[in-house]
Amino acid sequence: MAVHPGGGPRIPDVQVQPVDLSTRIDEALRVQAVAFGLGRDEIEVRRHIVHRHLLQPGARALGALTGDGDLVGFVYGMPNDRRHWWSTVVEPYLRRTGSDGWLDDSFVITELHVHPVYQGRGIGRSLITTITDTADQPRSILSAIDIESPARALYRRLGYRDLALQVHFPSAPSPYAVMGAPLPLLRGN
Repeated sequence: MAVHPGGGPRIPDVQVQPVDLSTRIDEALRVQAVAFGLGRDEIEVRRHIVHRHLLQPGARALGALTGDGDLVGFVYGMPNDRRHWWSTVVEPYLRRTGSDGWLDDSFVITELHVHPVYQGRGIGRSLITTITDTADQPRSILSAIDIESPARALYRRLGYRDLALQVHFPSAPSPYAVMGAPLPLLRGN
């Protein structure tokens, strides 16, 4: 699926397609570091986490690639498993809101990042809708920093709603929100 950037300075067209993220981990972590403001130590910790995630049954990844093959965005996810670390952290928060059933039969968006130069051009939308369109599960869940941000606004336009707020992950400086949406995701605005 081609994403044709609009507005702002002209940038190359971007193609969203499956990628072997384990072979492009350095590129992906550079995008994540710039988009998410990560330091060198955080990147090294995430390298091992990404490799471990990609070994999970049903895990898959998409990349946003320029015509030159540069990775400027990526998403990966997998069927949720309540035994995974993320689920064990968010489960008490979801239980408090009566939403812990969302942990079952859901496709979790583990990471979604677009290089800031390419943000606001539909790439994030294309990445998340393309990956969830192939999910076997009837719904999707994710976590996002619990602030009003362009990412949270995008998720809401796609049909995600807040399931739990002020979720605290160990070593994360900011609280997160857990969001869920039925699949397929909404299209349009």
